[in-house]
Amino acid sequence: MHVILLLIALTAATASVAQTYPAKPVRFLVGYAPGGATDINARIVALKLTEMWGQQVVVENRPGASGTIAAELVAKATPDGYLLLVAPQTSVVAAPLIFRKVNFDTMKDFAALSIVGSTPLLLVVHPSLPPRTFRDFTAFMKANATNLSYATGGIGSTPHFAAELLSISLGVRMVHIPYKGENPAVADIIGGQIPLMFSNISAVLPFVKAGRVRALAITSPKRSPLAPEYPTVAESGFPDFDVATWSGLYAPSAIARDLGVRISGDIAKAVRMPDVKERMANQGIDPVGSTPEEHLAYIKSEFTRIGRVAREANIRAD
Repeated sequence: MHVILLLIALTAATASVAQTYPAKPVRFLVGYAPGGATDINARIVALKLTEMWGQQVVVENRPGASGTIAAELVAKATPDGYLLLVAPQTSVVAAPLIFRKVNFDTMKDFAALSIVGSTPLLLVVHPSLPPRTFRDFTAFMKANATNLSYATGGIGSTPHFAAELLSISLGVRMVHIPYKGENPAVADIIGGQIPLMFSNISAVLPFVKAGRVRALAITSPKRSPLAPEYPTVAESGFPDFDVATWSGLYAPSAIARDLGVRISGDIAKAVRMPDVKERMANQGIDPVGSTPEEHLAYIKSEFTRIGRVAREANIRAD
């Protein structure tokens, strides 16, 4: 009888926490510098949740080690929903696959709450390169691969895996030049020091429109409303090519299920609101707002896909 009463009391307490949350400000940790795709996702949603919850949702940037510093802090945090992680697959999937050691286990230490949004990549080249279409570019790659290098914002980043996936598909190898962030890489593409890169659309599109780099294709399954003139890689001869930087929201794994479901549901509501959709669209972000189950399934599928590319391209970070 006492056990039954205790269980009832615990259930009621959990429901009460979910219903009254948040009772104080909430922090979103982002493991990257301000201005990137993940940071923009986090800030757009944090602003709307602040309105919905009546409590401040603050974005804190803790860059370093491919986002794993921020991830570790959240993995070890009190599971009360007041410290959450907004991270791309680079931090929670790629890093555990390619680093010798990370101080968390994605599948054991995190509760996947929702995929917030997805940002496609643009393949861009310096205007001095001959190719003007993606099909021309693939032929150019096959003829010049040993002399080609490409830039990324870092080892294990989504653009890194996109370039290696294309190389595997074409049976060629290019030289990878990793930078400490996407913006310095874009600057060297503009300056002509590096001939090409895959870049998050929000980071590079202004320079495309200004004619300082040439865009050849986008990596999402459908053309982007932000730049509909650029074909997808899929429609250009690689039907299974689908790569994007997706930003997910994570809590420590011991978070109460009801609370996790509550937060996930509010994320889904937020990203479906017209003003949020418009802000995201202006940044080239596709809103998602998945359930925890959908988010978890996607993480598992990314471990399989990214793991295959990492093995075939021998990608290691240390």
